[in-house]
Amino acid sequence: MITQNQVRELIGSQLVDSSDAKVGKVGQIYLDDQTGQPEWATVNTGLFGSSESFVPLAKADVRGDKICVPYTKDQIKDAPNVSSGDGGHLDQSEERNLYQHYGLNYTENRSDSGLPDSGTGRTTDRGTTDTSRGAGHDTSGPNTDDAMTRSEEQLRAGTETVSAGKARLRKWVETEEQNVSVPVKKEKARLETEPITDANRGSALDGPAISEEEHEVTLTEERPVVAKEAVPVERVKLTKDTEQREEQVSEEVRKERIDAEGDVDGTSGRTSR
Repeated sequence: MITQNQVRELIGSQLVDSSDAKVGKVGQIYLDDQTGQPEWATVNTGLFGSSESFVPLAKADVRGDKICVPYTKDQIKDAPNVSSGDGGHLDQSEERNLYQHYGLNYTENRSDSGLPDSGTGRTTDRGTTDTSRGAGHDTSGPNTDDAMTRSEEQLRAGTETVSAGKARLRKWVETEEQNVSVPVKKEKARLETEPITDANRGSALDGPAISEEEHEVTLTEERPVVAKEAVPVERVKLTKDTEQREEQVSEEVRKERIDAEGDVDGTSGRTSR
């Protein structure tokens, strides 16, 4: 159950539905005028938070920095539109429509149901209800102290990691012609004559003086021989490098303005900041 002490911390936090899906950020929290307990929250829905829907907090739960409610995102987005223009309060007809939309019981006798007779009031930036006049009174409805708080939205940009593609290694076999120069040797017969000398006379006169005969020698030559073997030549692998660059992002932000009108020292007519 959400307590009044948690109100200030929960404004601007993320609201999730029954399936833990993000619905939007909490804009305001409305308190019970009599008990001061949080009763309704507004959540920014639609494109860039352009719409605001009311969600009951009776069965809400706080988990970390999120508010969890037992309703679906579509049910919240389809909630009846509420003007909340009556001094920051919900009138009975508006609250009745909201109760019926969320399937909750609603009675006209507000005291019997524990609900305030005067409606539900909106919180200020201190998490208190606008039920009594303070030092400064907002003529449009809410009662505050002697100052007005000006708020604005600020962009907080971050990053998320998403898949940008895949890289893979693939190996295949292809055939190519390769020429290699191989030196080869070949023997050839060459005719030589030598004179008869004392050194070779014995060999020359060995045999008959006149005869027919043949003498031969074997000639050889080298031929190229090709053999193939597979040898490792290199290793290939994929590595990842990270490059950093600057990207510009843009988003619409809302900013409150404060004007001074009337007899105010230091101003001429209307000022704004």
